[in-house]
Amino acid sequence: MELLLLVWRQYRWPFIAVIALTLLSAALGIGLIAFINLRLIETVDMSLAVLPEFLGLLLLLMAVTLGSQLALTTLGHHFVYRLRGEFIKRILDTPVERIEQLGSASLLAGLTSDVRNITIAFVRLPELVQGIILTIGSSAYLAWLSGKMLVITALWMALTIWGGFILVSRVYKHMATLRETEDKLYNDFQTVLEGRKELTLNRERAGHIYNNLYLPDAREYRHHIIRADTFHLSAVNWSNIMMLGAIGLVFWMANSLGWADTSVAATYSLTLLFLRTPLLSAIGALPTLLSAQVAFNKLKQFSLAPYQAEFPRPQIYPDWKTLELRDVTFTYQDKTFSVGPVNLTLKRGELVFLIGGNGSGKSTLAMLLTGLYEPASGEILLDGKPLAKEKPEDYRKLFSAVFTDVWLFDQLLGADGQQADPALVDNWLQQLKMSHKLELKDGKILNLKLSKGQKKRVALLLALAEERDILLLDEWAADQDPHFRREFYQVLLPLMQTMGKTIFAISHDDHYFTHADRLLEMRNGQLSELTGEERELASRDAVARTA
Repeated sequence: MELLLLVWRQYRWPFIAVIALTLLSAALGIGLIAFINLRLIETVDMSLAVLPEFLGLLLLLMAVTLGSQLALTTLGHHFVYRLRGEFIKRILDTPVERIEQLGSASLLAGLTSDVRNITIAFVRLPELVQGIILTIGSSAYLAWLSGKMLVITALWMALTIWGGFILVSRVYKHMATLRETEDKLYNDFQTVLEGRKELTLNRERAGHIYNNLYLPDAREYRHHIIRADTFHLSAVNWSNIMMLGAIGLVFWMANSLGWADTSVAATYSLTLLFLRTPLLSAIGALPTLLSAQVAFNKLKQFSLAPYQAEFPRPQIYPDWKTLELRDVTFTYQDKTFSVGPVNLTLKRGELVFLIGGNGSGKSTLAMLLTGLYEPASGEILLDGKPLAKEKPEDYRKLFSAVFTDVWLFDQLLGADGQQADPALVDNWLQQLKMSHKLELKDGKILNLKLSKGQKKRVALLLALAEERDILLLDEWAADQDPHFRREFYQVLLPLMQTMGKTIFAISHDDHYFTHADRLLEMRNGQLSELTGEERELASRDAVARTA
């Protein structure tokens, strides 16, 4: 399996050591059976000395078996820890556009369900490895006892394994379908949780979501999990009964065909009984490994960025003067909307407003400007020099942003990820009227249960604390009360400019357009600058232009 090969490549020597322990455990188990055969069946040892020897072997077998299982389980958990860490890092390194295409539901399922299935598989892996090694070792011992009986027993065991494999293959088929169904269920859960207010208001919509979306997906999941469990239990019972049948077959060959005496048949049966538990455990562990392979394949299908252990240290451009988007275009993957060609030059220290109707391309332009979307064509230049496409983090380091779908972090970070400047934080807490609302301790915000407008203020505080040159604000004032909205445009934006900030704000507050150095407009994916009479008309009635 590909998953096991990956473990082999990453942890070769620890894996070899674990296998060596498992081989020693198998050898001790077979040795214990041989001891019972020689000292207690063929020639009965009546002395008391046999008991300490037997108990000693038993304790040694227990210690080595436990050690091998713990070693393999620990190795598995190390691998899962590494796999989860690499997956998170790859998500952080993957372009935003790709993450948006995948959707949070499928990625969340990957981080929870898929990684959990891989973890469970490694917990069960010792049972599979031990079962295989014990089967091989026991077969060698049985061949030494009676070659003819081994042939028949091997054919019987082959039939047992073949039947179990057919049943387990059906388990794999249903496990693969289950993983796809889990994605749909996670999407249903997300709909219920994030749309809870709307669904509480509209019970008809809630009924539609429950009856037409959730229940069909839940029934599909139930169907396939029951089928998978049915084939799994059938495989275990088939193997269990066939192993008991093998014991009866051994005594029939010994007594009816005369291929061995009763003591050999008893040892044969004892060996099969010894082998029965690890073999059944191995068959029981196989579906979890198959499920883990399905999960591993699903993680691969995300096509995330390659894993890189380090976070790159972006280059700083401290003295830049102009930032230019030259003939920049962008088209969404589904081809439903495109932007550009966009030609835009920002000068350091400018306050620029962008207006436009819904679906005009404002947010897409914001993503292009901040480097979160990669242009399909065109280039971005800083002081007339094209930026290196292979190092987008250098360009992104110029920006802090507050997007409409704001996410609040509880840690204030300053330049280069260091502790934020306490004086700057205190000053802006006062300016944003949040001193009485936020409780800070060592740069950490302890209370984030705030209104939407207050969350936007905290997001702006976080952005300002980063001390970056360009600040992008996407409809920041839309959630503020009229009084603080006026404060934002007439006091806070000019204050940011005095700090040397270049501000690119998406806004529809036409009463305050006069405060901007420039006014831009997006319409059907095309960018233009409004000047003269057009700007005056927009400043009087921005809504009329977006109609």
